[in-house]
Amino acid sequence: MKLLILGGTVFLGRHLVEAALAAGHEVTLFNRGRHDAGQELQVERLRGDRDGNLRALHGRTWDAVVDTCGYVPRLVAASTALLSGAVGRYVFVSTISVYPDLSLPDLDEGSPVATMPDPSIEDSSPEHYGPLKALCERAASTAMPGRVLIVRPGLIVGPHDPTDRFTYWPRRVAEGGEVLAPGRPAALRQFIDVRDLAAWVVQVVEAGATGTFNATGPEAALSMLQLLEACRTVSGSDARFTWIPDDVLLESHVGPWVELPLWIPQDDMTVNCARAMGAGLRCRPLAETIRDTLRWDATRPADAPHQAGLAPDRERELLHAWHARRP
Repeated sequence: MKLLILGGTVFLGRHLVEAALAAGHEVTLFNRGRHDAGQELQVERLRGDRDGNLRALHGRTWDAVVDTCGYVPRLVAASTALLSGAVGRYVFVSTISVYPDLSLPDLDEGSPVATMPDPSIEDSSPEHYGPLKALCERAASTAMPGRVLIVRPGLIVGPHDPTDRFTYWPRRVAEGGEVLAPGRPAALRQFIDVRDLAAWVVQVVEAGATGTFNATGPEAALSMLQLLEACRTVSGSDARFTWIPDDVLLESHVGPWVELPLWIPQDDMTVNCARAMGAGLRCRPLAETIRDTLRWDATRPADAPHQAGLAPDRERELLHAWHARRP
């Protein structure tokens, strides 16, 4: 199979390349050439820019394209218009953030998606991220009806994650000592190892699948407590967890999700992934994801800035304040 990947050098893209090559497929990347990751991989590289410079794609054909970097509906519409006659199927990597309220139970692919009063807005702020992705889905489906596969992942985690939104927890728990744990220990969370997602995307493309799939995990419900305990077990640390309630963290102006990853002040955050599981999506053991994330994180420069998570001084300040207010 000849596969075109829009992006292909950062996180999911690089793992998609590895999964496709491992499955024996021929891979072409189209991107701006700003990242050097994966230069050792045997792939064709086309240079260009989605915003006005798609010339390198003219006159070529592929069996399928995987769009890993579509965030603006106008640009997704331009890509699908150009490629509609050049590819058999268009795979658009979207997000579960298209659902406006992730606290609702059992959200499936038929659940309503977010909308924007002004669809011409191209501001990729967190407020607009989900609605813009929903509009991108619509743009792709309009240009290539019946030939689009929409993948809605949750938080993607694992080696080479540039966001630190998951890496913070294995790293922090491995450091040991008193660890600030957010909200309720039983709060349910979902995420998916990037390698499992990449392998599954290649698998469903091979199978000729179309339609929409929620694609996150794990297959069984996972609580925040289970995640932190798994981090402690894998790292062998002496970490002990101090759980601070949602309202106290909000009073202290702690930023959900980024300053304190995987924390959103609500009970649970899960979507129904039965359709993807029925199409072969499988999640590796959590301990493997934690172990491999820690190993990769250890290879980063010691002075590399962390993109998410509490700074040590901030964590100590919050813990001290919590202990001071308790009877």
